[in-house]
Amino acid sequence: MTTTPRIGLLGTGPWAQRVHAPVLAAHPGVTLVGVWGRRPEAASALAETHGSRPYATPDELFAACDAVSIALPPSVQAPLAVHAAEAGCHLLLDKPVATDVAEARAVADAAERAGTASVVFFTARFGKEEGEWIAAQAAVDGWFTAHADWLGSVFAADSASPYADSPWRREKGALWDVGPHALSVLLPVLGDAEAVTATRGPADTVLLAMRHSGGAASSATLSLTAPAAAAGVGITLRGSAGTTALPRRTDGPQPAFHRAVDALLAAARTGRPDPCDVRFGLRVSEILAAAEEQLG
Repeated sequence: MTTTPRIGLLGTGPWAQRVHAPVLAAHPGVTLVGVWGRRPEAASALAETHGSRPYATPDELFAACDAVSIALPPSVQAPLAVHAAEAGCHLLLDKPVATDVAEARAVADAAERAGTASVVFFTARFGKEEGEWIAAQAAVDGWFTAHADWLGSVFAADSASPYADSPWRREKGALWDVGPHALSVLLPVLGDAEAVTATRGPADTVLLAMRHSGGAASSATLSLTAPAAAAGVGITLRGSAGTTALPRRTDGPQPAFHRAVDALLAAARTGRPDPCDVRFGLRVSEILAAAEEQLG
């Protein structure tokens, strides 16, 4: 990588506008060299807002970059990530890496062949309070069980969410949108999910039950259709050390994304894989696909 790594942004939607672009433009460790989007006019507007320039094709952006940050639907992200890795770019990906296991594996394999670093942005893992709590609980033995509620109201009748018009979220639902968040907390603490069962609840709600390699059992309730008054996030662990709960987030996703950029730079510099690299992202996709298969 160059002295100040050059990073390109792929995507122009609400998440790219709200999180990716402003953080990349302000981050002192990278230079935002350009933006590509499926809507050229949106790419031009976003690039101008953040002092960058639009690119006509992804390949032209890859050629100008040391790394790419992708804020696109999973089915679009995965093939572009493969091409970016083949072009020698380090990867900062959104969750899920892909909703198809073969596509997620193709990204992981491409990054491994190219020797490029990767980080998948799970907001809870890169939140300051949440990340410290996860690391602390992973060092504790004797967890017996855990339960996660990850309840959004994106598609509730009273929703005003900017993501309510997201076709992939409407198609794949809570399992694939907020399920990765729950797994990103449970897996590092309890171990890999050796077995998973899934049941449908109201609307897009999914109920998961898992047996973990560390010996504990966990359950999770996932939804994007919860009433606004019922929405929220909570994870509770119970074991020989007592009971503890995931701390409430005190800031937005931008500081967490800043730390994800830091993590990518560290992985690229040292050659040491980040715990949230694309191989971890692949494992999350495998678990969710197994759950989806049970749902029919």
